[in-house]
Parts: sequence; structure tokens; C-alpha cells
Amino acid sequence: MSLLFAGIFSILVIQRLGELMLAKSNERWMKERGAKEIGQNHYKYIVILHISFLLAVGIETILRGFSLSVIWTIMLGIFVLAQFLRFWTIKSLGRFWNTKIIVLPDANVVKKGPYRYIKHPNYMIVALEIISLPLIFSSYITAIVFTLLNGILLVKVRIPIEEKALKDVTDYRVVFSNVNED
Repeated sequence: MSLLFAGIFSILVIQRLGELMLAKSNERWMKERGAKEIGQNHYKYIVILHISFLLAVGIETILRGFSLSVIWTIMLGIFVLAQFLRFWTIKSLGRFWNTKIIVLPDANVVKKGPYRYIKHPNYMIVALEIISLPLIFSSYITAIVFTLLNGILLVKVRIPIEEKALKDVTDYRVVFSNVNED
């Protein structure tokens, strides 16, 4: 079981580091075309939340002795599904995908891939990961605490800032006029 944890955890950390490199490249590309970063003040809290989440999963899982939960296969399935959805989301946004809120004035908002169905698939995917990963390994405290913290940060801070930025400088209102508010 500790090998399963080490494998999943290592893949996740490598994936996140790769995503940060991709985000930096996309940021440069967008800013070269006149894009602006919005909401920089809250980004540090997103970073702290994600690093703390990984540390908490590791610590609680080690303290619990790498025990698999009774629903571990379901949670592993959800976690793997979230990874496929993450790749689909990143591919759908292409050069516009980022971990920061970076908007390119007058750009056409992407409405393909998962964005045909919901406005913020990446945040749904992160929520699935934050609940499913710890529940694979019986790390119930981490699952509860970070699901709540992530939800608060997204609903109260991140999504409102992102939506305002998109509405102010793109065709976001028109593109998502027929999609219910999250």
C-alpha cells in the first residue's frame, strides 16, 4: 500500500510541476499579446492551499499507516477520471490555460471540450482530486478540511474575480449567457 501511495503521490507532484511550467509558458505567450493578470493578491493562497494539501495527504496517510479505505477503488476511479478531465480541460483551453487569472482583451472565450457543458470544469476537477485522493488512503481529516477550504476559496474569492475579469474584457457574457450560474 505504501508503494501505491508513493506512486500516486509522485505522479501527482510531477504532474503539478509540469503544469506550472506549462502555465508559465502560457503566461508569457499571453502577456506578449497584451494579456493582463488579475487578482494577484489571492494567488498565494491558492498556492499555499495546494502545497498544504499535498503535505497533509502525505502526513495523514503516513500517520494512518498507508491504510486503504473501504471505498478506495471508487475513490481511485474518481481520481483517475479527474486526471483525464484535467488533460481534456488543459487541451481545450490550449494557450489560454493557466493557474493564474490572465485575460487577453477581446479574446474569444473558449467554449469547447468540457466548457461546452460547464463554466469552470478545472475547479470541479480540483474539487474531485481534493476529496478523492485522501479518501483512497483513509485520510478523512485532510479530505474534509481541504474540501471545505478549497470550496470557500473558490466560491468566495477565485471564481468571482475570474468571472468579473472575463466579463470586463472578453465575450464571456455572450458565450455563457445560456449556462446557469455555478
